[in-house]
Amino acid sequence: MQTCESATAYVIAALEAKGTATRDDFDVTAIVTSVQSVIDSWDFEILEPQSFWRIAASYLRV
Repeated sequence: MQTCESATAYVIAALEAKGTATRDDFDVTAIVTSVQSVIDSWDFEILEPQSFWRIAASYLRV
């Protein structure tokens, strides 16, 4: 079963997967909220990768 916690873990893992960014570089909570509202599910794996990265990029902390 997918939950908010598993969705948050998914986002953090995706952001840190390449080793070029960390969770602190992004507003993780805002990403989770945004993605969940777009797909109306906690199963973030159903979102197309390019859509995920478009959302994540809008929450990059600069």
